Amino acid sequence: MFPSTLPVPRRPVASDIPVLRWGIVGPGWIADHFANALRHHTQQKLVAVSSRSHAKAQEFATKWDIPHACEGIDALLSRDDIDVVYIATPHNHHYPDGLRTLQAGKHVLIEKPLALNAVQAAELQQVARQHNRLCVEAMWCDFAPKYDVIRQLLEDGVLGDIHTLIADHGEYFSPEHRIFNADLAGGPMLDLGSYLIGFSVLVGGAPDSIVARGQSAAHYVSHLPREKQVNGQISMLLTHAQGMHSVLNTTLFSNTPGGAVIAGRDATLVLDGQFYAPGNFRLTSSDNRHTLLWQEPNNRYHQLSHEIEHTAWCIGQNLTDSPVRSLATSISTLKVMDEVRRQIGVVFNEERQS
Repeated sequence: MFPSTLPVPRRPVASDIPVLRWGIVGPGWIADHFANALRHHTQQKLVAVSSRSHAKAQEFATKWDIPHACEGIDALLSRDDIDVVYIATPHNHHYPDGLRTLQAGKHVLIEKPLALNAVQAAELQQVARQHNRLCVEAMWCDFAPKYDVIRQLLEDGVLGDIHTLIADHGEYFSPEHRIFNADLAGGPMLDLGSYLIGFSVLVGGAPDSIVARGQSAAHYVSHLPREKQVNGQISMLLTHAQGMHSVLNTTLFSNTPGGAVIAGRDATLVLDGQFYAPGNFRLTSSDNRHTLLWQEPNNRYHQLSHEIEHTAWCIGQNLTDSPVRSLATSISTLKVMDEVRRQIGVVFNEERQS
């Protein structure tokens, strides 16, 4: 039966969210948004920030009124006044930095992707269990109110049998952008593509089969030697156990609408672009007689506050895995990404060296 109203987003009780002392590793672009969300939209405390450059750490610390600027991750991890660490370094540093954080006895929130591949992610899971510490992938959309409403609609079976998911995520990047840098595990898969595959796994579960086709970015970054070039575009077809097909595309060459559709037998949910970010969606019954709208301000990175508060809540509840985005889910998502990369012939530098 089509609902009369949309579900209310579920949030932890404020009194159940302890005020924790945070450290940030990697004071770059996303860390800047993270610090803003933490400082202005939560009660959490920023205690320290680390960078390979002390000057860069100090500049970030001054901007966000952080008491301690550390040169290098080890200086930050050695501090006794830090409860949890946010890893915001480049993709190929997530795994080693996350590993060192857990081994130092700190809880950790690792910017997506959790690791370069599922093998690395599984090791993070194992070490987190050994040290009895929380390890969470910062897939920020999963913790946002919009995604919780969608999750409840799926749990309640409002859409009926779901047969089709369509989503795209394309953005224009200049050839000099770090996303084209093979030394930083560049290409669309770990950046834009992770939202697509994460959404597909959220709705349909791990796929039964995967077909992927890629396009090199060689023509776009011809100034780089061949060994430095990356993939620039990927199209994917995933099939799932209950009959759902996911049709996904990601590109670094152009801006695309970035919307998504979940089409069920009883209702269809259409998300405005960019589908993973704060924004609107509409749920329409299959007979087109009923429509419900989800509308919210496009306050985008302010909503990083939800993953911050969720992480603190998990620690307050003595949890070592997130009930919203478990490590098993992160590993399942990376397994799909691994297979896509295998089919299109993308191997990261660190995988060649191992």
